[in-house]
Amino acid sequence: MPDFHPLLDPSVRPVVGHRGNCAHAPENTLVSFRQAVALGVDALEFDVRLTRDGEVVVVHDPTLTRTTGVAGEVRDMTLAELRDADAGATFSRDQGRSFPYRGLGIGIPTLAEVLEELPQFPVLIELKVAEVAAATRRVIERMGAEARCIVASSVEAAIPPFEGSRIAIGATPGHVAPLLLPALMGRRFQALPFRTMSLPRMWRGIPVPLAALARATRPAGATLHVWTINDPATAKRLWMRGVHGILSDDPAAMLAARDS
Repeated sequence: MPDFHPLLDPSVRPVVGHRGNCAHAPENTLVSFRQAVALGVDALEFDVRLTRDGEVVVVHDPTLTRTTGVAGEVRDMTLAELRDADAGATFSRDQGRSFPYRGLGIGIPTLAEVLEELPQFPVLIELKVAEVAAATRRVIERMGAEARCIVASSVEAAIPPFEGSRIAIGATPGHVAPLLLPALMGRRFQALPFRTMSLPRMWRGIPVPLAALARATRPAGATLHVWTINDPATAKRLWMRGVHGILSDDPAAMLAARDS
């Protein structure tokens, strides 16, 4: 694996497995992550939340209903209670006619389990709530994984606990919003309080000026990655406009588009 995190390197065009290989396997599970790594992705993206007993777990939604069929909020459950949930229960590729991963013992992993399962592999960790931040930092540092982890969040309060650490920080909405108009006016930034940006194409129905942001932040060495892109033609257009990385549910298709 590279010594430098590929999502921080402006010279590469990484493909990132969004929640693993989640177009083909249950999202945010070790199965999904293993599949994405086997395909050749450059990094993985996943989400973390905090259980009632203080464990950092890899799950996107505040509840388990959509991905496991179990009622209950993650923050109100212990890790032991989450272990009983089947993270493959609701996954289907044929609109619910079949559930190929149901009953196979696929669980919700902890952050520590993911980092241990995939040693040295680069990851982008989305902090879904502020209260998971301090515990996430402790797990990363305990496992010596600082160099291969980037943390990002749309929650402003989730980022300060990482200040002063060796863990790279992604831009929050509060970082990006003041850059938009200057970027459109052609300004170039020499220094920024973040290392990378992970942005959507649209924000609340308004197109994000991705090409302008990529140009504006390039002198500071910042990188720009876009989610969630599953169309190869769209990925190619974004790369041509100066975007660095693509986060995708279907990373195999994005890898093929990049290689073509």
